[in-house]
Amino acid sequence: MKKSSSSPPSSHQIVAAFLLLLVAVAASSAAAASCNVQSLAPCLNAITLGAPPSAECCRSLKAQQPCLCGYIKNPALRGYVISQNAQNVRTTCGIPTPKC
Repeated sequence: MKKSSSSPPSSHQIVAAFLLLLVAVAASSAAAASCNVQSLAPCLNAITLGAPPSAECCRSLKAQQPCLCGYIKNPALRGYVISQNAQNVRTTCGIPTPKC
């Protein structure tokens, strides 16, 4: 019988898991129709991997700016929204840190 080796998850697996988490949270959330965490998908690499945010990411983040406090209050999303990478994305996109 072949022994399976345990290796750390790849960045693709982490991204896939994060997307699944976002879908699950969005599906179970009772947030307002305009607050859609899935629309932040263009920011995924910037927030999780520290890549520079794209113009599409900044547009999406600006559109979701009123929703950031709600995302911070959600335990499944809080760590992503308040992370150093997320702060760097907000700064690059010209979006102030939310005061919740």
